[in-house]
Amino acid sequence: MEAEEKDDADRYRAPALDKGLDILELLAQQKDGLTRAEITKLLNRNASEIYRMLERLVARQYVVRSAGGDRYSLSLKLYALAHRHPPTNRLISEALPPMQRFADAAEQSCHLVLYDRGNLLVIAQVDGPGTWGMSVRLGSRVGLIDTGSGRVMLAFQTEEQREHMLAEHTKVKGEVTVDRDALDTACTEIRAAGFLRKDSQQTFGVTDLTFPILGPSGQAIAVLTCPYLRRIDEYVAPTIEAATVLLRDVVEGLSMFREQGA
Repeated sequence: MEAEEKDDADRYRAPALDKGLDILELLAQQKDGLTRAEITKLLNRNASEIYRMLERLVARQYVVRSAGGDRYSLSLKLYALAHRHPPTNRLISEALPPMQRFADAAEQSCHLVLYDRGNLLVIAQVDGPGTWGMSVRLGSRVGLIDTGSGRVMLAFQTEEQREHMLAEHTKVKGEVTVDRDALDTACTEIRAAGFLRKDSQQTFGVTDLTFPILGPSGQAIAVLTCPYLRRIDEYVAPTIEAATVLLRDVVEGLSMFREQGA
């Protein structure tokens, strides 16, 4: 089967498209962009073909030149296209109003993530109304293995889907390595509980409250997380128990799956 798949991949090769995608994927990893010479070296390509491809990507506004004209970086066009994709756009539109109501009532922030090529992508974020808060930047990639969002996403999948996600997984910056047996045990416990409440492995003082948004077949299509911060001054804010109830109400309203008899 693998040999057949390789034959199909070779048969339908599109070298020009591959070059363009290679450039986009390389630039996506660079904070400050790259020069044409750096791109040519890193991709081990001919300088003239890289030049032609870069010119087309600039003309189509997928790539932008620096003010000095010597460095190339991604534009926001791909990000904009992704958010015009109807299912994602519809989910964001439906989720934002109840997310805002949760943030106002719980006085906490929350963020919504989707699975994306081996990790998670933050597609919506709402801040709480107070002076203090914990937020995750919109468009950030979040680790699949060591975050509350990632574990809940994995817990509410079929075994086949979970294996596919783990096979695609690549570490994000700072991601902690987790033993597979421990991860499987955690997924079983999360699925039984229906959600996860756990101290963050990324930030001290934060407790992640995480629930799955379920599709019609009962698998997680998205995950909603509140990085709960406990007040220690004289202000009496909603408790973590109250925030848990409020967050559960939000995801139940957004989920399309209902247990038999519910």
